[in-house]
Amino acid sequence: MEKDPAKDTNSNNTEPEMEAQWRLYEAYNELHGLAQEFETPFDAPAVLVVGHQTDGKSALVEALMGFQFNHVGGGTKTRRPITLHMKYNPDCHSPLCHLSADSDPSVFQEKSLQEIQAYIEAENMRLEQEPYQFSSKEIIIRIEYKYCPNLIIIDTPGLIAPAPARKNRSLQAQARAVESLVRAKMQHKEFIILCLEDCNDWSNATTRRIVMQIDPELSRTVVVSTKLDTKIPQFACASDVDVFLSPPACTLDGFMLGDSPFFTSVPSGRVGTGHESVYRSNDEFKQAIYLREMGDVAALEEKLGRSLSKQERSRIGISSLRLFLEELLQKRYMDSVPMIIPLLEKEYRSTTRKLSEINQELSTLDEVKLKEKGRAFHDLFLTKLSLLLKGTVVAPPDKFGETLQDERVNGGAFIGTDGLQFPHKLIPNAVMRLYGGAQYHRAMAEFRFVVGGFKCPPITREEIVNACGVEDIHDGTNYSRTACVIAVAKARDTFEPFLHQLGSRLLHILKRLLPISVYLLQKDGEYLSGHEVFLKRVASAFNNFAESTERSCREKCMEDLMSTTRYVTWSLHNKNRAGLRQFLDSFGGSEQSTVGGNSVSANLSPELSSGSPANDKQDTKSKLDVKLNHLASGNDSNGSIQTTETRLADLLDSTLWNRRLAPSSERIVYALVQQIFHGIREYFLASAELKFNCFLLMPVVDKLPALLREDLESAFEDDLDNVFDITNLRHSLGQRKREAEIELKRIQRLKEKFRQIHEHLNSNQVMLNAVRYSHHLCQ
Repeated sequence: MEKDPAKDTNSNNTEPEMEAQWRLYEAYNELHGLAQEFETPFDAPAVLVVGHQTDGKSALVEALMGFQFNHVGGGTKTRRPITLHMKYNPDCHSPLCHLSADSDPSVFQEKSLQEIQAYIEAENMRLEQEPYQFSSKEIIIRIEYKYCPNLIIIDTPGLIAPAPARKNRSLQAQARAVESLVRAKMQHKEFIILCLEDCNDWSNATTRRIVMQIDPELSRTVVVSTKLDTKIPQFACASDVDVFLSPPACTLDGFMLGDSPFFTSVPSGRVGTGHESVYRSNDEFKQAIYLREMGDVAALEEKLGRSLSKQERSRIGISSLRLFLEELLQKRYMDSVPMIIPLLEKEYRSTTRKLSEINQELSTLDEVKLKEKGRAFHDLFLTKLSLLLKGTVVAPPDKFGETLQDERVNGGAFIGTDGLQFPHKLIPNAVMRLYGGAQYHRAMAEFRFVVGGFKCPPITREEIVNACGVEDIHDGTNYSRTACVIAVAKARDTFEPFLHQLGSRLLHILKRLLPISVYLLQKDGEYLSGHEVFLKRVASAFNNFAESTERSCREKCMEDLMSTTRYVTWSLHNKNRAGLRQFLDSFGGSEQSTVGGNSVSANLSPELSSGSPANDKQDTKSKLDVKLNHLASGNDSNGSIQTTETRLADLLDSTLWNRRLAPSSERIVYALVQQIFHGIREYFLASAELKFNCFLLMPVVDKLPALLREDLESAFEDDLDNVFDITNLRHSLGQRKREAEIELKRIQRLKEKFRQIHEHLNSNQVMLNAVRYSHHLCQ
């Protein structure tokens, strides 16, 4: 029969030393429970078991404990981490188990092994029906048993390696969820990672690949090769066994705990009284573990043709692994005691301060003080808003800033009628993560870039002919009216979507000020924690103000756009009368050349079709001015007058009396449309920017404070209890006070335990040093 390592470990210890060790284990067990329950910043040293599905994690944990309790087998059998506080107790001939209550983790209820197994299976089934399917909340079990090592072991859900096909997307999602959960557990620096590998070739790093992302050097990782009994028959020669038992350093990167892997086997079969059970008692299961270990040693020696060395033998079997982990954890316990006491002192001060703040809040739950707190918060909130608009670097950009691409996704992009976006890289500060006033300025700059560079949409001959129509008193054509009809229609269709897009973008930026302001208030300790109803009211009032102000501002801009596209004022749409005259002069010169017998080329350059270049226009204008001056002074001959009258008649015939769309008529319409569209664009751009600055941005500065204060005072007059939810708040604070008092008592008790342990360890060290000194004198 195997000698139990726990007994061997404690057999040479005196009763006071054993009692001190038990006190130490109990203190660390309570410390771990406190850390889990109250999310305190310290962790008790523990062994975290990590491996893929079917690597044998749960079976290994049961073998370490010396009894079976979990549901093992293929597939996912662990959906919540299971924390086992194991304590060696030679007087417990049967496992004594206590399960923590989900409602209050500090309360433990005694349970049988069957009840614990049923609870774990029920939790697995419950989680299997939920979308996430896994939970990071630990199932905590305290166990005392004559075969238990003194360990805290955390069994995690098995990692999943799904196939990449689309049909396996559900399993792939589960794999990501499990890996995220396990990686979060491995982040705890106090945990020793028990990394399980089910392979006979160490170059295949399955679990190690994930573990080394958290612990690259394996400095706190123990590697275990499971199912040794199935691997031994696969080796063809002794050299293969040698490489497997002592893998080269280059194969296993880093400096793992124990210097080399451990090798374990767990016999199959369950403990129970049913016909499918293999073992009738846990003692039989324990005996089977011992026989399996002896069988593995014999099989290895047969393959090697020699006896295993002492070093090799110390890595084979559950007993070797358990002894190593217990000694390693005990050393961690001892080394950590001096560091735990200052952490407990710090946590005690923090909890005391938290309790004092709760008592202070309870004392201020009267009408006058609540109103004062509400008004003070109102002023502080507005201060943070103003700070964000003026510019600050207090809020971290990586958390609250948005790049231009993020802003377009969340607040909407500027998209014209062509459906294209302006390349974001061409906008200044596009890749910077901005918020507040800087983000508002960038959005307005993008609006100017996009709208300011937008060209008049193409005009077809059909649109020109349709726009000509019929006058109410004659059937001639008025191409100036035609140009106006086309230009205002194109402008309205083009610029109205930009107006809505600008409003949506700037509203998104303003609404983002709220969570950033809350962060700044929390950072400065000025946030009204616990007053959720009041805070929601403030948030709702701010959002309503932002939405109504943006809507009102947009309506003002729409009025401007409608007026600009309702009636064409030449001095406004063409900047000045000279601009219009240039086009008419160019048109007149073209018509004269046409009448004189010089036909206009059908393939005119784009510059000519949209207006002549500046020099040509100036030359044409000068020539026409000369002709007009001659006509005005009467110096021209009768022949010249007749020629001018003939040309004027021809001009009227080709434009006013003739509905045939000549190239010259098309050019003048196109040129006029371009000029009018450009004038509308410039006016719309300046008007929209000015109005959003005046009627959206400025009201946040000069109108919001008064409106929020008015809303606040109105709420105070209506029903103060509803504003602050005083009844629920008093109940919530009372609950928090009770929890803080319980936490404070537990921390105080732990402080005393660890202080006594520390004093005991120091006294033992003093005695040991005295013995060594006397021994040195005798020599």
